[in-house]
Amino acid sequence: MNRIKVVLEEKGIKQTWLAGKLGKSYNMVNSYVQNRQQPRLEVLMQIAEILDVDVKDLIVSNKS
Repeated sequence: MNRIKVVLEEKGIKQTWLAGKLGKSYNMVNSYVQNRQQPRLEVLMQIAEILDVDVKDLIVSNKS
């Protein structure tokens, strides 16, 4: 799972804006945000760069 939705909310950024920056459709970004589909690592790194966060901030750890 990812934390894209949380980071977008924290920064006050809309999914449509992120979709435009990524060159992807709103539906694709929405599927990432809703955790229906996980972005490839390259896309995740691009999202982190656009949102100015560490890529680790976008990932939920499986370790407890």
